[in-house]
Amino acid sequence: MSTTVDVPESSNVGKGKAIAVAPPRPGGGLKKGAAIMDFILRLGAVAASLGAAATMGTSDQTLPFFTQFFQFEASYDSFTTFQFFVITMALVAGYLVLSLPFSIVAIIRLHVAGPRLFLITLDTVFLTLATASGASAAAIVYLAHNGNQDANWLAICNQFGDFCAQTSGAVVSSLVAVVILLLLVIMSALALRRR
Repeated sequence: MSTTVDVPESSNVGKGKAIAVAPPRPGGGLKKGAAIMDFILRLGAVAASLGAAATMGTSDQTLPFFTQFFQFEASYDSFTTFQFFVITMALVAGYLVLSLPFSIVAIIRLHVAGPRLFLITLDTVFLTLATASGASAAAIVYLAHNGNQDANWLAICNQFGDFCAQTSGAVVSSLVAVVILLLLVIMSALALRRR
């Protein structure tokens, strides 16, 4: 497709230069909307993952038994799975905060593939970490609620109700972050496909 531009002749002797402006690419509004949605989803994932890490990191309950010197305590640092969960979700939240400038670049420069490719790669890595930590913590929370008769593990949530409520809330928040990260990966893949 060729575009011709008529340049009026001027009284000056010399060659005139014409500047042709490229027509806007179709679908620019859709791409801009998807890029803005990417930024908003990242903010939501930051809140979910930071909330999961903070809730799990502050989960603690102590039950007195006979005297004040002999007590039962349930805390997140009693379980290595919960420690892994707190560290991983804090890393995911940190990554998502650091990815916000790249998301802004993707909004401003819609047709540049570099930031999108960078984000989809790291989003996939941190999606895997968040899924692994959320699933392992969910398994421990399930055991805390139901126990396991075959392994002779007792359910502790009858005694440690507040602790179990906090850990369950943290797991749900991490799974929300996982779903948002999955949506971010899918949206980035679709945006790269349409270039």
